[in-house]
Amino acid sequence: MKRSKAADFFTDQEVNAIKTAISRAESGTSGEIVPMVVDRSDSYREAEVLGSVLTAAILALSIEAVFQLYLLGASGSEWTPGGAETGFALYGISVWTYIPLVFILFFPVRQVFRSFDRLRLLFVGRRRIAEAVRERAVRAFFEKELYRTMDETGVLIFISLLEHKVWILGDRGINAKIPQNSWQNLAGELSRGVREGRACEALCSVIDSCGAELARHFPRTTDDIDELKNDVIR
Repeated sequence: MKRSKAADFFTDQEVNAIKTAISRAESGTSGEIVPMVVDRSDSYREAEVLGSVLTAAILALSIEAVFQLYLLGASGSEWTPGGAETGFALYGISVWTYIPLVFILFFPVRQVFRSFDRLRLLFVGRRRIAEAVRERAVRAFFEKELYRTMDETGVLIFISLLEHKVWILGDRGINAKIPQNSWQNLAGELSRGVREGRACEALCSVIDSCGAELARHFPRTTDDIDELKNDVIR
């Protein structure tokens, strides 16, 4: 079974650094910060099919063109734009071979798209990618039960590796005082860090910033307890 990239994205040393950052950030707030890393937010099956069809069509067209040129060379004929006989022969070859060739090539090409996730993103729009990451983050928030904190102060820092995108999602108690768009700059900062290969450094910095923002609105109380584990969900 293929191992998840998210499982190995941070080294053990980096995970310890992130745990330390979480503890430090939560020391001044009742908020709970949970980072999560996933391989991808969606399978993008429609892009897989579309990309496979278009790629197979282009490959089939290329093979067809090479085959036709070979036949012309073998016959010793010269192609002329108005040549009726040559034009009819070429058209006949196209009708009987092109469509079946596309169908045959579709399956191995689709396997390539399944093996290399990033190829699918070439056939996915930016809005579709953004929506996929947002929806996956919301689902993860509930799947991991971040909504069960006493004062509804859970914060999810969601990293989707394939898309190089980040979504920061707060529970209802936090959203009542801190609007979702206030996290956009921090999400952009972390996203750049992932793209530039300094994900751990960027994540620790964003965790510190989240802690500072949460401390302004949700300062830690004397009876506060650590309700969520200080770890990276992978």
